[in-house]
Amino acid sequence: MTLAVFDIDGVVADVRHRLHHLERRRAWNAFFEAADEDPLLPQGASLVADLAQEHEIVWLTGRPEWLRETTADWLSAHGLPDGELYLRPHGDYRPAPHYKLGVLRQLAPRGIAAVIDDDDEVIRAALRAGFPAALADWVPRTHALRQAQDRDGRT
Repeated sequence: MTLAVFDIDGVVADVRHRLHHLERRRAWNAFFEAADEDPLLPQGASLVADLAQEHEIVWLTGRPEWLRETTADWLSAHGLPDGELYLRPHGDYRPAPHYKLGVLRQLAPRGIAAVIDDDDEVIRAALRAGFPAALADWVPRTHALRQAQDRDGRT
């Protein structure tokens, strides 16, 4: 089976309730520690369920590695498909497009049918590299989230 690669935050997990931690002083630990309280985004859940019928699901998130258990538990609690889970390695603060493109290149030999992400810069990088990609645009990205993903390399 080919792979459908999904981001988590902003695609299946609604992070809006915790963005206030990034707006003023970048309280990263508080931002990530609240991840277990994220509501499910029905648009993303529906899309991943559809693609899971024909593809193996891979979760590719910019969340830090120390959030692995919380993230896996959250995915399971919301009935989302099992799949490999790639989290940002400790100390890796590359912008999201660079980090995620590196993982996509590792996965490429297995065949990638789709890359779904809420970060337009990740989508542009994936398309430039030849990967089929689509923007999850059901949650507007705030300036704080864009900064965290594309400049600070934190999510």
